[in-house]
Amino acid sequence: MKSIEACLQERILIIDGAMGTMIQQYKLGESEYRGERFRDWPCDLKGNNDLLSITKPSVIREIHMQYLEAGADIIETNTFNAQRVSLADYRMQELAYELNVTAATCAREAVGTFTTSHPGGSPKFVAGAIGPMNKTLSLSPDVNNPGFRSVSFDEVADAYYEQVRGLVDGGVDLLLIETIFDTLNAKAAIYAIKKFFRDTSTKPLPVMISGTITDASGRTLSGQTLEAFYTSVMHARPLSIGLNCALGAEQMRPHIEELSHLAGCYVSAYPNAGLPNAMGDYDEKPEQTAHFLEDWAKAGFVNIVGGCCGTTPEHIRHIAEHVKDIVPRALPVEETELA
Repeated sequence: MKSIEACLQERILIIDGAMGTMIQQYKLGESEYRGERFRDWPCDLKGNNDLLSITKPSVIREIHMQYLEAGADIIETNTFNAQRVSLADYRMQELAYELNVTAATCAREAVGTFTTSHPGGSPKFVAGAIGPMNKTLSLSPDVNNPGFRSVSFDEVADAYYEQVRGLVDGGVDLLLIETIFDTLNAKAAIYAIKKFFRDTSTKPLPVMISGTITDASGRTLSGQTLEAFYTSVMHARPLSIGLNCALGAEQMRPHIEELSHLAGCYVSAYPNAGLPNAMGDYDEKPEQTAHFLEDWAKAGFVNIVGGCCGTTPEHIRHIAEHVKDIVPRALPVEETELA
């Protein structure tokens, strides 16, 4: 199979859209989240979307298939919160490894089914989704004690290490550290990834990194500018650097433009379907999102595009159609290459 690096040299690749808001459309209740295995679990489980890879794998595979049918080249595993720090909210810390293996297997099966029914098509890749965690290393949760941290760097790194092990054992093609609001958390994930491949003496998988600009200030939640964020994570030598979530495409555009000038690697962007309305829903139509991303592509800002919160397979279908004939952003020539 052609490598993702080779594909990126030829065309703009499409990453899938939202998982959480797609799951919401199924209107699953507490009993569906629990399934038979967790019927007597001591706390509520509704909302633990990562658990559905075990209790409702057919739903997760169906969502993956919808995105593949819509034209996605990269699908993300259903593992946004599947590490023991976040899973503690549901008292499911010990399930972290299993959840990642199972979610990766679900995505891998979807790709297998799709490629079997579409022989000769373009390669499809599974990205192991590594979310930002529900605790932060840079900020105190106690306004009266700014030096307090509810978790340590080692605890975060260990949790990510276990998640990476599960994703790799489940068969992912690459790892995606995404929705980064705290760069120190991301650095713990990078450390865990490097340590895992060093410990196992296996060939490292490509790593995608995607941060989140939280508002019009152009900064992450932990206060970094986009350039500072980029500088802080480039030691990972990622396949791509990008932005996702928090903003719609219209609001994200200046930040993607800036990043495209900074980045020495490929650039990814998958915004929300606009900004949420008063009810928390997303109203931006697929053709609107696609129009914005087509503009970015024509301006030479991006190599990988897709959608985040509120986006659907129809959004991805429109995006794929709008950018399919546009030349991808060229990688900058390094000074050493000119010498």
